[in-house]
Amino acid sequence: MELLQKLKLLEENISILENIKEHVKLEDITANKRYEWELRYGLFESIQIIIDVSCKVTSYYNLGNPKNYRECIELLGKFNYINASHIKKYISMIGLRNLLIHEYATIDSEKLYDFLNSIDDFKNFIEEIRSNI
Repeated sequence: MELLQKLKLLEENISILENIKEHVKLEDITANKRYEWELRYGLFESIQIIIDVSCKVTSYYNLGNPKNYRECIELLGKFNYINASHIKKYISMIGLRNLLIHEYATIDSEKLYDFLNSIDDFKNFIEEIRSNI
């Protein structure tokens, strides 16, 4: 999938996550597994898009040879494709993605729901990448 298509999909995901934030409360998530699944998958796919785009940009522009997803993000910051002040936020997203995949039974619903307050980080990533590719 082309980079711009991935960014468009991320925008669509952001819209859905914003809708969840607006209409679904923490109590709903803890009471109804369906809402938790929607939130988990929406966050997982959105974070995965950030990872995919980061690694593709790193490769396409020959920014280095990252050994992991974190290094893809760090290289984007090093070469000013993203704002250096956002690197830690994007890396923490990778940590959440790993938890969603490997620790799915132990994720606290409240912490997961609180991650909806970070939707602007996804928007920032889109803007930064679009303006630099």
